[in-house]
Amino acid sequence: MNTTDMEEIKNRIKELTKKHLEQIIKDRRYLHQHPELSFEEFNTSAYIASRLKEMGIPFRDKVAGTGIIATLKGKSEGKVIALRADMDALPIQEETGLPFASANKGIMHACGHDAHSAVLLGVAHILNHLKEKWDGTVLLIFQPGEEKFPGGASLLLKEGALDHPRPGLVIGQHVLPDMPAGHVGFKPGMYMASGDEVYLTVHGQGGHAALPHTLNDTILIASHIIVALQQIVSRMVPANIPTVLSFGRIEGLGATNIIPEKVEIAGTLRTMNETWREKIQELIRKIAEGTATSMGAHCAVDIKHGYPVVHNHEESTKKAISLAKNFLDEESVKDMDIRMTAEDFGYYTHQFPSVFYRFGVKQRTGKTGALHTPQFNLNEEAMETATGLLAWLAVNF
Repeated sequence: MNTTDMEEIKNRIKELTKKHLEQIIKDRRYLHQHPELSFEEFNTSAYIASRLKEMGIPFRDKVAGTGIIATLKGKSEGKVIALRADMDALPIQEETGLPFASANKGIMHACGHDAHSAVLLGVAHILNHLKEKWDGTVLLIFQPGEEKFPGGASLLLKEGALDHPRPGLVIGQHVLPDMPAGHVGFKPGMYMASGDEVYLTVHGQGGHAALPHTLNDTILIASHIIVALQQIVSRMVPANIPTVLSFGRIEGLGATNIIPEKVEIAGTLRTMNETWREKIQELIRKIAEGTATSMGAHCAVDIKHGYPVVHNHEESTKKAISLAKNFLDEESVKDMDIRMTAEDFGYYTHQFPSVFYRFGVKQRTGKTGALHTPQFNLNEEAMETATGLLAWLAVNF
């Protein structure tokens, strides 16, 4: 395609996005009002299926349980790429006061997955409308269970849902509440951390707190274990490998004068290096077990292997940055820093060249709220940027 043709397509994408924005927002509000938890996205899947049927786009359903993969073919054979959106919500009671707030008690789209899915439906409409203008095949992945281990991406890949046809590139995007609407951000290479769950259970002889010499002080032992494990990050991991080991829960059901027989500890391990990820897990086991043993108790260690590092394909991400600047402008495309949060999109990045980026959803006025909070309220204006850019990237790739 020559430059003139591409300019024409770019303008058509922008026109179609504006024309279809009302429907995109309508889709998002429906999904927001009817959120469903991970791997329970039955109504969500049915709604997306109905919208694809309206557009005459073929799809496979029941992928990884509740997922959908739609297929769009251009005017002739060519490359195969995949665009991914997640569908699940979180176990949070919404407090936004929106007229389309969650109707499902204790469940909320507090991470923007409603917008991700609505945007991908918008992209489906645009690419379908322009299918005589591009070559190849675009797979539209509406993925379940991003928020819950083992992650919908891992199940989808395990069952071979992307084997035939196999994409040469997978693209995903995610809302970012502290970035203004209309802006996007990219990071080539290592972008997001792996995420493992760490569960430690200290077992010992409980008893009367006034007679410490007759028992194992499991509370004290648990404290020593937590302090000792912090030395992994500060003294054992190379300083140039970002790593976080944090414990958010410790539970010992004793009393002022009772030392419990069991203390449970739960935390998270994040790192940007898969090799060190494995080494750290082994260090956690040795230190926790060794500390407990040295103090006359026992520590059971259970590390749930979570999402891998998100690694953006360098060449493809740099091309995406250039395309984004062409579609938007230089000032609207930002360089992102690494994030220690985790994403199951990482599974795609370890099997296919992949690009995962952010689009800003900060409100112009008023409170946007943070991700995973009851007050999260994204700026719907951002969905025009997200839809148009994703369609533009798809056509170009």
